[in-house]
Amino acid sequence: ETKHGGGKNGKKEGLSGSSFFTWFMVIALLGVWTSVAVVWFELVDYEEVLAKAKDFRYNLSEVLQGKLGMYDADGDGDFDVEDAKVLLGKYKHRVYQMPQDIAILEKLIFLHQYLASAYLGFTNEKNSLCCNHCLKERSVPAQPPSPDSEETAQPAEKSYVKSEFKNADMDLEDGIQSVLHEALHSPPGNALTLRNHWTIYKNFSYEYDVEVEKTVSYPDAPGDSELMLEDAMEHFIVVESNEVSPEPPLLQAEQPQLTQTLLIGSVLEYLHQIGCRPLDSCGRSEQKHFKSKKKKPKLLNKFDKTIKAELDAAEKLRKKGKVEEALRAFEALVNQYPQSPRARYGKAQSEDDLAEKMRSNEMLQKAINTYDEVVTLPNVPSDLIKLSLKREADRQQFLGRMRGSLITLQKLVQLFPSDTSFKNDLGVGYLLIGDNSNAKKVYEEVLSVSPNDGFAKVHYGFILKAENKIAESIPYLKEGLESGDPGTNDGRFYFHLGDALQRMGDEEAYKWYELGYQRGHFASVWQRSLYNVKGLKAQPWWTARETGYTELVKSLEKNWKLIRDEGLAVMDKKRSLFLPEDENLREKGDWSQFTLWQQGRKNENACKSVPKTCALLERFPEATGCRRGQIKYSIMHPGTHVWPHTGPTNCRLRMHLGLVIPKEGCKIRCAQDNRTWEEGKVLIFDDSFEHEVWQDAETYRLIFIVDVWHPELTAQERRTLPAI
Repeated sequence: ETKHGGGKNGKKEGLSGSSFFTWFMVIALLGVWTSVAVVWFELVDYEEVLAKAKDFRYNLSEVLQGKLGMYDADGDGDFDVEDAKVLLGKYKHRVYQMPQDIAILEKLIFLHQYLASAYLGFTNEKNSLCCNHCLKERSVPAQPPSPDSEETAQPAEKSYVKSEFKNADMDLEDGIQSVLHEALHSPPGNALTLRNHWTIYKNFSYEYDVEVEKTVSYPDAPGDSELMLEDAMEHFIVVESNEVSPEPPLLQAEQPQLTQTLLIGSVLEYLHQIGCRPLDSCGRSEQKHFKSKKKKPKLLNKFDKTIKAELDAAEKLRKKGKVEEALRAFEALVNQYPQSPRARYGKAQSEDDLAEKMRSNEMLQKAINTYDEVVTLPNVPSDLIKLSLKREADRQQFLGRMRGSLITLQKLVQLFPSDTSFKNDLGVGYLLIGDNSNAKKVYEEVLSVSPNDGFAKVHYGFILKAENKIAESIPYLKEGLESGDPGTNDGRFYFHLGDALQRMGDEEAYKWYELGYQRGHFASVWQRSLYNVKGLKAQPWWTARETGYTELVKSLEKNWKLIRDEGLAVMDKKRSLFLPEDENLREKGDWSQFTLWQQGRKNENACKSVPKTCALLERFPEATGCRRGQIKYSIMHPGTHVWPHTGPTNCRLRMHLGLVIPKEGCKIRCAQDNRTWEEGKVLIFDDSFEHEVWQDAETYRLIFIVDVWHPELTAQERRTLPAI
């Protein structure tokens, strides 16, 4: 206001009291409307400010810090909480009355919180925000490297390298621009509150929808080159507490106009009030905490720098989702500059994007071939080789070409032998083809040079458990999960750690099941299947009426003697058709099965031995067409105990028809309820819940098992869900 004459020249000698007041009000109003004009008529080009910030490769928070340097109040060279305290203390506080000011203010407060949580990394020592290393029970996504490792880009490549990926800088800029634009242009009364946004964080879910489940997933290996803002937000979690935090600040100042200086000072003051501190104060600065910068991959060789403008134009089309146009642009560049690695890589990415859009395996194969072509060109930057081969291997796995993917991963390890992340990927590749022996060697090699690698630990523990080395597997699985390393937050590792602890008689198993449930991997502590369709009714025990399959149940119970007699005949004459249970579910005893249908496919040879039983079942597609289940005889001899275990999916229910049942000594537990079988009667339960079996009778127990689709699955889901 001094600038506009409202301070020094507001009072003139000889003026009356009323004249003085009139001039004071005129000048004051001019000051107010000038400030409003700056905001509403965009006299300050905020987008240009952001563009300049990105151009100079500055951390956006550092840019803001630089702008606030002029407000340094304590002489330490920057603007911080202490400066905010000094500045805020200079003004007599008054709450804003104008709704639009409050709306703008609260949105900008959210903007700064967005920056603080994603880039600066605050942790609340009281109750609101915590870094996952402080909690130790939060998995960590891929981490950006230290600012010290940031390479200085040459001017010619600077802007292009930054636009290469959907990295944190780009996501942050887009987010800031949209929030800032909304803040400055929204109508009055449309305010956001900081409290509403304070709890933003990303949850993991292991529930598959129908589309996602069409491919086999495996934990992502560490070392991904791309870091998304969503990954950044995964570093924070809201913790419940009875303590009351101060309300988010509404800036109060004598000046009616909104200033970014006071805004950020107020936000920093609020962060300080609720106990927020930089992540380094957790005492874990040596760990893989969030760093302020991400090392940019170098994707341009000397030649590509000379055609950078053309590459940028094509890449801009791809980033905007104009996939077909981008593909044509990159194809033209490849034809014009066949030795350009970056143009070839852009073509592969565009084909990859188009394959996803078209849902075309043929187009995806073209992308795979083009990724492979990139590394055959001369003078390919090493970062571009890594990205091309890693994506090629990933897409090969997506298509089910596991051995092709393995060759690609072996090539990566040969080219970059010191990069343990590629060895970890290679270990996964071996596991996907069932070669546990070579996978084990890979992880032993990784752990020999990097003994704290959490990803290698959980996979090594997984392999040891598969070898029935239960006690040995536990420390690897536990330490791997506790590390929080990328790729460790996977339901399978919680599942197998809990199972191993249960088999050792350790009740800590349920602690890990509870953690798995809290992190979204399990539907509940008791229902721990991993391949699920969301929203299906979940209960351990069912009645025939609840399933809707009353005709099937009636048919089984009516014909139980026929089913029994055919099964006994096979036991007498073709006992070899009963195969021992091979899923390592028995603690002790003898348990064998004779399978008629598996994954919706009929075993014709087996049905020749029990033709009437198979003919009976042909009328019930809910059973014979259940590609996530089986139909089989099951015989269990005295002295058998089946470990507590869960089935793989919530998409089926399991029927047990009693055929030969001893009078006592046999029981089954599902969740927390025990039941016994009766001859000629059907028990129905959901085997995605934990269940356990004891056979302590004096003679064998024979039952007939029929799996059926969960009744709430749609016809489309039953047709399209992959077999298990």
